[in-house]
Amino acid sequence: MYRSFLMALVALTFCTAAQAQTTLDEVVQISVLDGGPTKDGRHMAALRVTLKEGWKTYWRAPGDAGIPPRFSWTGSRNVDGVEIVWPAPTVFDQSGYRSVGYIGQLVLPLLLDPAKPGAPLRLKGEIDFGVCKDVCVAARLPFSRDLDTTIGRNPAIAAAMAQRPFSAREAGVRGATCSVRPTRDGMQVETRIELPRAKGEEVVILELGNPLLWVSEMNSRRKDGTLVSVGEVIHSEGRSFALNRSDMRITVLSKGQAVEINGCTAG
Repeated sequence: MYRSFLMALVALTFCTAAQAQTTLDEVVQISVLDGGPTKDGRHMAALRVTLKEGWKTYWRAPGDAGIPPRFSWTGSRNVDGVEIVWPAPTVFDQSGYRSVGYIGQLVLPLLLDPAKPGAPLRLKGEIDFGVCKDVCVAARLPFSRDLDTTIGRNPAIAAAMAQRPFSAREAGVRGATCSVRPTRDGMQVETRIELPRAKGEEVVILELGNPLLWVSEMNSRRKDGTLVSVGEVIHSEGRSFALNRSDMRITVLSKGQAVEINGCTAG
C-alpha cells in the first residue's frame, strides 16, 4: 500500500514539473459569479472555472493522481464564513489511476455568511488546484468581486446547486455501517451501504476528518442488495491513529447520480 502512496506522490510531482511546458492562461480562467442574498440571510456566489477543451480539474477528494484544491479567502470584506457546495463530480482514468473531478467547466457554489447583514461584501482570495490533459499543471489563480446585495438569482449557480449529491435520506439509504481492523501499515475499512442499485459502475469514495490520513481506492461489489466496499487507511507520516466513524463521509458515484452519506455505525 505504501508503494501506491509513493506512486501517487510521483504523479503529483509530474504535475508540478509540467507547468513550465504549458502556459496557464492557455488552459484555464476563473471568475466570480454573484447570486445575491438568500432567504436565510446568507449571500450566494460561485467560482466559475473554465477549462480548455479536453482539460480536467479535481474534486475535493481527487483520487490517487489528482491535486486537491485549496482555497484562501484573504482580502474578502464582510465575509464571516464560506460554505463550499460541491456539485457531483465525474470519475475518469488518468495514467492508470482513478481520478475524480470535472471536465470543461466547474461552477462551484459558495454560501457566504456576512459579518454585518445588509452591508456590502467583497469576495477575494486565491485557489490552488491542478488541471490536467496530456500533462498536468499546478495552478494558483486569484479572484475578486464586489457583490451586490440587491441582485437576483443566478441561473448558472442554481444549475450547479441542483447537481449536488443526494443525501442519504433522498437516495433511500436504509443503513450504512463501517468495520475496521488493523493491517501492517494502517487499518482496513469495510463499508456496507444498503441503498438501491444505481445505473452503471458504483464508485465509493471514503473521506476522513483527519487530513493526514490517506485512503486507498475502495474496491466495491454488490452483495444481497448491499454495496460493500473495502479500502485501507494509512497515516501520511507513518504514525498510529484512530478512526472516528462519525467523521467518515462516504460518497457513492454512478452514472447520472451521486449520494453522500455522513457518518456510519459500527458493523
